[in-house]
Amino acid sequence: MKLGEGRYALIDTAGRQLQTYPYAFVGGLGDGLLPFRQEAEGDYGYIDEQGRVVIKPQFTMALPFAEGRAVVNTAADYKNKYGLIDRSGRFVLKPSYNDIRPLGERRYAVGYAIDPEQPFLGSIYAIADEQGRFLTQAQYVEVGEYNNGLVSVSDGTRTFFLDRLARRAPHMPAVEGVGTLTVMDSLIQVNVDQRISYLAPSGRVVWKPNTVIDLTPPYRVRELKYKPNKDYLVYYPQIEGMKDSAAERKANERLRQLSQVKPVGSGQLGYSYTGDFEIGFYRGQLLSLELTGYNFPFGAAHGMPTRIYAHVDLRTGQFYALSDLFKPGSDYVKVLSEIIGRQIKNDPQYDYVFPDSYKGIAPNQPFYVKEEALYVYFNPYDIAPYVAGFPTFRIPYAEIMPIIATDGAFWQSFHRQPSEVAKRLS
Repeated sequence: MKLGEGRYALIDTAGRQLQTYPYAFVGGLGDGLLPFRQEAEGDYGYIDEQGRVVIKPQFTMALPFAEGRAVVNTAADYKNKYGLIDRSGRFVLKPSYNDIRPLGERRYAVGYAIDPEQPFLGSIYAIADEQGRFLTQAQYVEVGEYNNGLVSVSDGTRTFFLDRLARRAPHMPAVEGVGTLTVMDSLIQVNVDQRISYLAPSGRVVWKPNTVIDLTPPYRVRELKYKPNKDYLVYYPQIEGMKDSAAERKANERLRQLSQVKPVGSGQLGYSYTGDFEIGFYRGQLLSLELTGYNFPFGAAHGMPTRIYAHVDLRTGQFYALSDLFKPGSDYVKVLSEIIGRQIKNDPQYDYVFPDSYKGIAPNQPFYVKEEALYVYFNPYDIAPYVAGFPTFRIPYAEIMPIIATDGAFWQSFHRQPSEVAKRLS
């Protein structure tokens, strides 16, 4: 534990200090050794529990020992030179790899850069033993951890088990997609392509998520998957049961476009993209679908989330815009802008908004509706820092009823008796 600047301590389970170390950094204890740095910008080495230097500083990164081995890096720039050392500091795997990960049970995933000039694009992994002997070629895009002699691997298309000799485990199931398989007592948990299901060891499906969401008959929403590339995965909605089949096809094509179902090719991308959806609101003939996405450029500090609400009339297939909620000629932009401006000024929960950044809303400002209120939101960085997510403002219908087109198709799609609703909210 860190006691202060340049002071670390080794403690027991009762919190008693067993030893102190006057170094710029001391890492976790493993196999009786601790990674350390004498100076803040210096190289890493290893000390024993008494603080004696056992392996002199020579690494740009050093992880704690486990099972007699430690992962280190010797690269001085953005490229990686990972290696594996024993307790004497001898290299078992020379420092020349893009990544090395301990898998447990004296096995290691050894990563080769997909593009050596762009190591941040990731690795293709081989499996090696504690002597540095390779048990497989570099062929796996994902490798789990060993548990009772089994490890889950994905080759980019399928996910399956290997045994301790890195051979396909007999009598164990394989599934389509990329992810992990985990043995849990008498079941196997499948966490593949961001969906979880459960199998019996025979491969029989015990449970899987439903891909059809039933609405009021005859309507339902079907989940489809689009995965043209190992780094591009979208789950998108398709509406079924509309009386007008042409309108249904047109609506579903737009949902595909809004969900970013588009040609991206099968080669290596410079980013990953995941998309998903859920039903945000359903009442009467109005279906509001929340379409979310996350674009992560490889090597970036973080990705960029997206959120779109599609408000679909199940009778006609029409996608409603914010302006459709209001009377023609009403200055809804001004009215909503002033309401949100007051909320920012008077409500402490919006203290995170950048000073003087709010200038009002746009005519096509992102929004969604619920039964009792309109919600207007902004994208990350529009008026607030990234960590604020999507700043959202609730506007009760009672506050804007004079400008709502209560006889319009949008309002009537989720309020069957608009005149009574208007009277109740006014």
